[in-house]
Amino acid sequence: MLIRKQSLCKFTQSHFIIFEIQGSDDSVEANAFDDIKSLIKNDDPASKSDTLSSMPQAGFNYVNSIIGSGVIGIPYAFHKAGFGLGLLLLILIAYITDYSLILMVRCGHMCGRFSYPGVMEAAYGKWGYYLLSILQFTYPFLAMISYNVVVGDTLSKVLVRVMPSWGTSMGAVRAAVVFVVTLFIITPLCLYKNVSRLARASFLSLVCIVFILFAVLCKLISGDYDVVPDTGNSWELANADIIPATGVMAFAFMCHHNTFIVYQSMRNASLERWEKVTHISLMFAWSVAALFGIAGYSMFRSLSQGDLLENFCWTDDLMNFCRVLFSFSILLTFPFECFVSREIVKQQLQRFVSSEPLELDKEKDPAQQTEDNDRQSVIITLSIIFLAFVISPMTDCLGSVLELNGLLAAIPLAYVLPGLAFIQLEPHSLYSREKLPAVALVTFGVIFTIAGVSVLIPDLSNDNCKSNVVMGYCKNETDIVDNVTLAAKI
Repeated sequence: MLIRKQSLCKFTQSHFIIFEIQGSDDSVEANAFDDIKSLIKNDDPASKSDTLSSMPQAGFNYVNSIIGSGVIGIPYAFHKAGFGLGLLLLILIAYITDYSLILMVRCGHMCGRFSYPGVMEAAYGKWGYYLLSILQFTYPFLAMISYNVVVGDTLSKVLVRVMPSWGTSMGAVRAAVVFVVTLFIITPLCLYKNVSRLARASFLSLVCIVFILFAVLCKLISGDYDVVPDTGNSWELANADIIPATGVMAFAFMCHHNTFIVYQSMRNASLERWEKVTHISLMFAWSVAALFGIAGYSMFRSLSQGDLLENFCWTDDLMNFCRVLFSFSILLTFPFECFVSREIVKQQLQRFVSSEPLELDKEKDPAQQTEDNDRQSVIITLSIIFLAFVISPMTDCLGSVLELNGLLAAIPLAYVLPGLAFIQLEPHSLYSREKLPAVALVTFGVIFTIAGVSVLIPDLSNDNCKSNVVMGYCKNETDIVDNVTLAAKI
């Protein structure tokens, strides 16, 4: 199975300096939650001009916001789409992601609103802002569920490696891992007020991903998994499951929530410089994703799991260390996903329940909020964490969660909404040369979103994935995980 973006969300906001570009006073965006920058305290506003990023620094911030846990699902996407078609699809996703990221900044220049909510509000009014809010909540919330799934899967195997007797009840071990991690690690981090210190740890998350890639390449070169058998559909050039493969890849490249943060962190920011940084950053991110995909698929082929680490034997200590690193990376990302979901809920509660105008002070220290607001934040945060904890045991299939997140949230956020905003803001006719690429971008996103709903949602009821899978090519695995259910043994 497989995880995001990604997180959801791959944050490097502590390195970014934000310019406040105000719109009209009656604008929804004027006080709207803009990505996560309102959660990061600016300790020294006077030093903004000294801390703007050069192009190489901005490029690093860009790459850091793209590359995340989603890349370990690329071999699974290759298996779904076929190796040849998968490589072509990866190139296509990287190309249209590059175009949509440039399109968003162009939209910002057209309307003078340099934030994602601001662009949508300028293009489609309050309903554009509300639609964006729904998707911005859905994306990180599903990512949190996937994080619980992968932490339970990975750490339970490491624990069974250390304590073989626990292999008799893998389901209970997995549930206990998720419960303990949620209670003692995730909840305190999500309730932490000074999140700028957490944001600085995003670099460590990138280091973990790079180390895992290095370990995977070492395993490929060493030939440790040459014993993996070929099946009837190994090395197929094309398969029919292009829709879930697209969702996985879109999740891996999703970084649009950070677009304006990266852009406004650049010294002498301009469209020309932004295009250059975008091209270079996407090329590097594609290279990392392609290496994961090619190396992982070359070893496991049609047996590739949504979470690549699930393919490695439970007795492989190097990959067990990678499992620990991967879980560490996820735990650093989880609070940011929760912060985004919480702030969106708070904004909507303030708008619809209290009927008060939004007066979010983006420079206010979160530690100085009122007691009532502090209590409300705690209640909302705990509710979100609890919902994610309750839902996550319903599936062992991380791939299904991430496919769904990619198709229902990542694709609309990355391709549909930027294209629609450009079509609305650009003054030329719909069939003009300027707008036709945006029309194609929206068409692509809408087709795959609708197809994803029709294909994936019915399959959720047939979710037969299990986390306690012993791969048939892992010699003597059953000696370590005695009495583990072997029904899914390959």
